[in-house]
Parts: sequence; structure tokens; C-alpha cells
Amino acid sequence: MMRIGITGGIGSGKSYVCNLLRQRGIPVYNCDEEAKRLMVESAAIRQQLSQLIGEDAYINNVLNKPAVARFLFANADNAARINHIVHPVVKQDFLRWAASQPADIVVQESAILFESGFHTTVDKTIEVFAPKAIRLKRAMQRDCATRRQIEARMAQQMDERKKRQLADFIIRNDGIHDLPSQIDAILYKMKNQLKNSKYD
Repeated sequence: MMRIGITGGIGSGKSYVCNLLRQRGIPVYNCDEEAKRLMVESAAIRQQLSQLIGEDAYINNVLNKPAVARFLFANADNAARINHIVHPVVKQDFLRWAASQPADIVVQESAILFESGFHTTVDKTIEVFAPKAIRLKRAMQRDCATRRQIEARMAQQMDERKKRQLADFIIRNDGIHDLPSQIDAILYKMKNQLKNSKYD
């Protein structure tokens, strides 16, 4: 099996690329969605968040999102402390999920693939890239947000140039380069690697 990590800045279109992969029969694990699930289902996370934030972290066994958000966005240290609790559980959940999949290739989607250390759980990484102007326009339309709001969120993410340097493959989602052909070319290379590894 080959595990692929896909990342990209806000508005890059990484979720769209992941949907195209699903259409090709490739299972996708969305770290953001699964982290939200695990913050409710994981006993370890529940216990540690309650110790960190207080008893109001959960109300009637339901995650108190406003209370968690207030703590999370109060300062960078608080965010790091929550991530230190949640990220290891997400990593283990992804590995368990991946091992249960019948497919030869599985994908992990994460906006913070490198920042979180999730890249250590995959074999190859892909950066979905689009110019800042395009990403701004997409994100503003999608989230009904102002330019200032989106730029503030962009400023909190890893620099796109650094992501491209770290990634094994780049997919350009700029409206010029054809997405399906880029995806199929990368999948072709990975399937060949898998095939060759069986004979090594």
C-alpha cells in the first residue's frame, strides 16, 4: 500500500483534487473532519481537553465549540497545546483507517500536513498549488469573506514556497494546467512504484 498526503493553502483546491481522486476509487481521509469527530469520540482527547480548558469543554457529553474556540484563538500557545492533544490521536486513527482499506493507494487530506507532522504517516506528499490572487478569489467566494479575513488566514499558514519545496509532487490548479491529466500522471508513477516494489 502507498499512503499519500495532500495539502495546499486556503483556496488552492485540495478538496476538489481529493474529490477527483475519490472518483477514481481512491479512499480519502480528511484530517479536519476526522479531528472534529475524534474530539467527541476519543476518551483520551475528552479527558485531556477537559483538564486543559475546564469542565465547560464538554456539556452533556457534547463538545462545547464556543468554549474550545475561545481557548484556541486566545493565543498561539493555547492552539499548540490543543494540537498536542489532538494530532497524535488523528495520526493513529489515520494509520488504523489506512490499514483497513482494501485499496493499494490511500490519501490523507490535511491543510497542515507538514506543520502537524502528519507527513510522517505517509509515503509521498502532494502540494496543490494556485497563485495567491486565484486562491483569494476562490476563498472569498466560497466563505463569503472579505479580502482582509482571507489574507489573515493565509498569513497563519505555512509559506506556499516552503510547502512546494517539501512536497514530492506539485499539482497546479490555476485554471491553465489540466487537473485530471496531472492527477493521472502522478497516480501512474505511484502505481508503477508499487508494482516494482512487489518484485524487489
